[in-house]
Amino acid sequence: MSAPRVAICVVTYNSAPLIVDLVSSLERGAAGVDWSLVFADNASSDGTLSEIEFHAPHATVVRNGENLGFAAGVNAAVRAAGPHDAYLILNADVRLDPGCVLALVKTVTPDISIVVPRLTDAEGVQILSLRRSPTVLRAWGDALFGAERAGRFPRLGEIVTDPKAYDTEHVTDWAEGSTQLISADCWNACGTWDESYFLYSEETEYDLRVRDFGRVVWYQPRATAQHLEGGSADNPRQWSLLVANRIKLFRATHGRASTVGFWCATIVREGSRSLLGKRTSRAAFRDLIQPARLRQNRGPQWLADVKLPAPR
Repeated sequence: MSAPRVAICVVTYNSAPLIVDLVSSLERGAAGVDWSLVFADNASSDGTLSEIEFHAPHATVVRNGENLGFAAGVNAAVRAAGPHDAYLILNADVRLDPGCVLALVKTVTPDISIVVPRLTDAEGVQILSLRRSPTVLRAWGDALFGAERAGRFPRLGEIVTDPKAYDTEHVTDWAEGSTQLISADCWNACGTWDESYFLYSEETEYDLRVRDFGRVVWYQPRATAQHLEGGSADNPRQWSLLVANRIKLFRATHGRASTVGFWCATIVREGSRSLLGKRTSRAAFRDLIQPARLRQNRGPQWLADVKLPAPR
């Protein structure tokens, strides 16, 4: 049998320092797979394109004329890649471990449409990358007890924090979007990523949409990768957008009463943390109590200093 054909799709925006290590991890990370590499660049101004040309001269490069956001970059990269068996969506700050892609693609079945690996951070520490569907109760659990503490209890926490859950393969509602392998059949059946999410919640929306199509997102710990992370937790603009998009996504799939409950829980969470001196929560709280700000299209100008793809 011929090797599976996988397009590795990377969105970049001022990602020059990340390119060499990303590219150098691909040969071993995609061993056993017939792979191609596609970059969708969102108008980088820092030499990212030069780094790609030097370190990945055979890669396909889509040059977007402006910073279109992560979801739009993913869609552009997949379009440019053309027909493949699967598409591996990567952040530029991901480093694949040997055999990662093959382990992911071998897990795909007619029902398992998205496969995600075990992730560690720059220090080799397990990343809590698995998520449960957002609910009002889980939003309140996060607000009152903190995300990691609430995550010990499935009904109360969205983040899966039980270490044992990361030792065995299983279905997950959704997972962080830095490293996701999507089957071509899934892409064709479920559609493209929603570009109205400029940054954050785009992977949540897509993974939950795939589930609504009767398909499965699967965690495969035999596939491993490193995600360097960093950024959103310390950047007020990014954090505020992350919070706003979580509410936007919840509102799109729930009724008014549930959305009000979710919004109230979020207000309590960000308000209490802003009282503790967190700049990021102060920015998010200010935006939450000014609905007009939440309705703004926070695109390239509002996020001019944000690098894409940003950590999840």
